[in-house]
Amino acid sequence: MPYCCQCGQPVDANHQFCGACGVRQPETKKAGASSDYLHGISPRTVSLLCYIPLVGWIVAIVALASTRFRSDTRVRFNAFQGLYLFVAWLIVDWVLGPLFRIPYYFGPPVHRVFPALMQLAVMCAWIFMIVKTAHDELYKLPILGELAEKSVSEQR
Repeated sequence: MPYCCQCGQPVDANHQFCGACGVRQPETKKAGASSDYLHGISPRTVSLLCYIPLVGWIVAIVALASTRFRSDTRVRFNAFQGLYLFVAWLIVDWVLGPLFRIPYYFGPPVHRVFPALMQLAVMCAWIFMIVKTAHDELYKLPILGELAEKSVSEQR
């Protein structure tokens, strides 16, 4: 049973005003109301947002935690693949970048080119997946797609 926000007396859940002090009560959440952040967004749009570079991981985590998409394997696959693509970006940026920045005294300056090419490859994969998802096609990236498919199948 809810209580009045002003005086603390018990009030009926259907009443808008307190019977003791007359203060208007805040609206209570109805039983059928959804607390899902992705309510009203189509599954294709959620899948597309999972591939937005550098911020899509947030949507992917929300989609995986959402009760609405708990049984939608297509959205879950795209969310996992988007997360794994972001992890690939982090590996290139935080591991390969500093590893190849070690000063080399002999040979051409390849140590600066390789991390940039890897970052470009991950960025192209993000753009490619945005286009594929916008056309409502399910595409598995070579290694990350298999990991995403395995992650979806383990949660069933």
